[in-house]
Amino acid sequence: MKRILVTGSLGYIGSVLLPYLATHKYDCIGYDVGFFEHCVLYPPLAVTTVRRDARDITEADLDGIDVVVHLAGISNDPMGTLDASRIYDPTRAYAFAIAKLCKKRGVKFIFASSCSVYGVGAANLLTETSPTRPQTPYSLNKLQVEEDLRTISDETFSPIALRFATIFGSSPRPRFDVVVNMLTAMAVATNTIVLNSDGAAWRPNVHILDACEAVRRAIDLEYVGGELLVLNVGDDASNLQVIDIARVIQTTIPGCDLKFLNQNPELDRDRLIIDRKVKDGVDTRTYKVSFAKITTALAGFKCAWTVDRGVREIVNRFHDLSFDAAVFRRRGFYRLQELEYLHGNGYLSDELRWLRARPTDESLVSSAINGQAVS
Repeated sequence: MKRILVTGSLGYIGSVLLPYLATHKYDCIGYDVGFFEHCVLYPPLAVTTVRRDARDITEADLDGIDVVVHLAGISNDPMGTLDASRIYDPTRAYAFAIAKLCKKRGVKFIFASSCSVYGVGAANLLTETSPTRPQTPYSLNKLQVEEDLRTISDETFSPIALRFATIFGSSPRPRFDVVVNMLTAMAVATNTIVLNSDGAAWRPNVHILDACEAVRRAIDLEYVGGELLVLNVGDDASNLQVIDIARVIQTTIPGCDLKFLNQNPELDRDRLIIDRKVKDGVDTRTYKVSFAKITTALAGFKCAWTVDRGVREIVNRFHDLSFDAAVFRRRGFYRLQELEYLHGNGYLSDELRWLRARPTDESLVSSAINGQAVS
């Protein structure tokens, strides 16, 4: 049985990935600093977790480990009061440090990268060899980690970078700051979809369970190519314009209104919908991606989930939980806002180290769903 170490195990993806791998008979251990540990919508399955910052992982942590899946990192915007370099330089450094430890110990290394590295694409589908034009510090960081991995790749160490499309779907620790999840949650909670742009931008999308299956197959892949293997993870059919995602949701939730934030700013009093990268209603990040390579590199891989099916799955989940506007607005389901709160209130240092234990926050833990407290 392979033993898998997953960093960032208490995040959106990790909370699904570890149980998924466990059901496929892998022996898993998670490492997580705990920023989002209590940002829970429904009870997560129990997994073995070490509460440790990825910066503090040592060679001893790799004893008995066959594969490291590196999810840990900071998602999306840097926090408003800190320079992007203070946020992302450490994530680049610790990804590289862990990878070098893996090389030393003969441990396979799988890096969770992102299709957002493409940034702005032409009309054609972008492949793993297409030019990259990252538009945000987050996307640049992903590309920099890939570049670092290339410098240590050789006949003894062949890491894999999975460039995930925008992930959607249910998780015990959800994110409502990614497009399909946000628009679906908004529609269920308020019967209105509010777009923070004109909706013209293209996005590739992939369901969280398909992302987990790609990781599983990468774990089992006997790859010794001597260089970094980069794979886009998703399905060509799930390249959609944001406006079309909204229309899929409207089909699932009849009577749901569609509005635009620049015309209705009062609809985002909590500033959860606004995207700081959208200017004057236009999102310059627009790209369509080819997913042909992964179907041959990971033989037999095929996405099982369309956006339409995934939206229906999310809606059914929310209905089971009596999901409402108050739950939708919980700060903990928005990564940037939660980190800004913890930093601004003295729980995290400028280096995003814990200074003191997080509070018992009513917005996260006191609400009840179907009579059961969220914790």
